[in-house]
Amino acid sequence: MGEDIVSFFNYDNLKKIMFKLEPECAHTIAGIGLKFITICPPLNSYMLKQNFVNSEILKQNIFGTTFHNPIGLAAGFDKNGDYIKAMPALGFGFTEIGTVTPKPQHGNPKPRLFRLIDEKSIQNAMGFNNKGSYNMLKNLKKVEFFNYPIGINIGKNKLTPEIEAISDYEKLFRAFKNYGTYIVINISSPNTPGLRDLQNEKFIQEVFKVGKSITKKPILLKIAPDMEAKDAITLCKVAVDAGASGIIATNTTIDYSLSKEPKDIGGISGELLKEKSFKLFDAIANELFGKTILISVGGVSDAKEAYRRIKAGASLVQIYTALIYKGPSLVGNINRELIKLIKKDGFTSITEAIGSDRR
Repeated sequence: MGEDIVSFFNYDNLKKIMFKLEPECAHTIAGIGLKFITICPPLNSYMLKQNFVNSEILKQNIFGTTFHNPIGLAAGFDKNGDYIKAMPALGFGFTEIGTVTPKPQHGNPKPRLFRLIDEKSIQNAMGFNNKGSYNMLKNLKKVEFFNYPIGINIGKNKLTPEIEAISDYEKLFRAFKNYGTYIVINISSPNTPGLRDLQNEKFIQEVFKVGKSITKKPILLKIAPDMEAKDAITLCKVAVDAGASGIIATNTTIDYSLSKEPKDIGGISGELLKEKSFKLFDAIANELFGKTILISVGGVSDAKEAYRRIKAGASLVQIYTALIYKGPSLVGNINRELIKLIKKDGFTSITEAIGSDRR
């Protein structure tokens, strides 16, 4: 059966078909495939064996939870928490679901998702399309005893005025106060009007005050890559002082000069974002490494880049776009190569490698 599975799931073949489809249609089909994995034990077992790297060298305890490897799925793929149980079969050490809003919403008009194939990137203007907090809560209850790290990425509804945004985050903190491993405040997506305006000291202080009063779960802040480093560092410091347990850097970029043929809407992720994302992460890590948990995301597509982020101070690294271009064997390959890179540098565990370039 193994050979049949390999043949059927050969990603080079699948990608040729999937890339002929409209991107959102391809995403839906991929989701169906992930659900099939969870209800087909032989396939799930086979993919776990192929992709999930379980090594003491990569293991960490973060937020009171064991992360078997540092590579996680970034928010945006599993918007409703539908595919949590399939993530280990893809090799991920953790997953981040969402962005979820209090009320269901359709997101922005289509087309809103575009492949920049030659640049191995994606441009999306989805706009927090999701089924709402009640639906996600139902899905989280289904995996309540599934021992696996889960981040919950939360955001405000599009129609909620900026002045009332705090109420949306309060509702979400209350909904998920006892679920997941950590909660992420998303005020950095470029696809909800006015959302990035909330990246200011006053709102950050207020939202963390509200969140900390409701839940004991670690709360993290996700920031955009498009602000000046000094401004980003200031906001991150404000967040940490307000009780943030970590910083996620970065979201997608609206720097359209990075692409040869960009669309005029949405944020760019993937290879085009790599250096911009790393530069801002590195600046933040230079100030905050050792003071909070740092998670790096943006343009990571191989072990070399993941290791660069780790040595710069990232305890965890997230990917999304690279999975679309390289397929389900990507995470396992990254983790196996990470082990080699860690050993090559004379370290016995990933914890020794984290921030080694800062010491």
